[in-house]
Amino acid sequence: MTRGLQRGAADPVGLISEQAPAKVNLVLHVGPPCQDGLHPLCSLFASVELADLVTVEAAGSQDAVICPGVEAENLAAGALAAFRGAVPDAALPPLRVTIDKRIPVAAGMGGASADAAAVLRAANALAGEPLDPDALRGLGAGLGSDVPSQIEPRSALVTGFGEGIEPFGLPSLALVLLPQAQGLSTPTVYAELDRLRAAGQVGGRQSLDPGALRSLASASLGELAAGLENDLEAPALSLRPDLERPLADLRDAGALCAHITGSGPTAFGVFGDLGAAEAASRALPGSVVTTTR
Repeated sequence: MTRGLQRGAADPVGLISEQAPAKVNLVLHVGPPCQDGLHPLCSLFASVELADLVTVEAAGSQDAVICPGVEAENLAAGALAAFRGAVPDAALPPLRVTIDKRIPVAAGMGGASADAAAVLRAANALAGEPLDPDALRGLGAGLGSDVPSQIEPRSALVTGFGEGIEPFGLPSLALVLLPQAQGLSTPTVYAELDRLRAAGQVGGRQSLDPGALRSLASASLGELAAGLENDLEAPALSLRPDLERPLADLRDAGALCAHITGSGPTAFGVFGDLGAAEAASRALPGSVVTTTR
């Protein structure tokens, strides 16, 4: 059972520590693909206390990104390169980015996007704030659809291809997460959704209604839990039937509801209060307790 994280802070000698919070998709509606293959979204997500810690400091002769335990190229490196390209005249020395991973990797919780957004914030601060939040969000959009909403991390309603961001206050939620050792490829999950819809095995969405999600965000805890859904859950389960087990375990442990977050494979359960979540977590090996920010 894991909880909590220190807050980000700035150091007067040029070191910045940024909190990069995870997000949990409470509702994710996916529209049909456009000609370029991208899918419009309507998503209500919770920004949670579980977070990576991203430290950026001047060091060495060239930029470097250090993320122990993550072998693939990190999106944070792309964020730093994008910032330098956008502000070529910034008096910014070579930077070392160190990421203390607390968000599970390839978990459907936006960890890589949160790290990239944290790097953009930190580089901007070290350069003297040449870009405003809108400009940083524009840079983030070129990195991935989840990055813009993490420039100013908070719970939000996101529409379109990630560019529509409407901050939202949510009821205090206690969540238990069940990460999985084996990840899921996001493009593969979307492709499976398209296949299932074409075969008539799951319903499609010709339109997306953000109004319904706005109403849900202000509902009581019980109503909110009853209204959660994820269009990517069915394809994730189609690809990984074993994910039915963590969902069942969370329900058996007393969750008000249990779902896959994003494209998976992490399962999450919503509990009535923090005490109930912590009690359930003690019976679920490998689980993580977190709360909304």
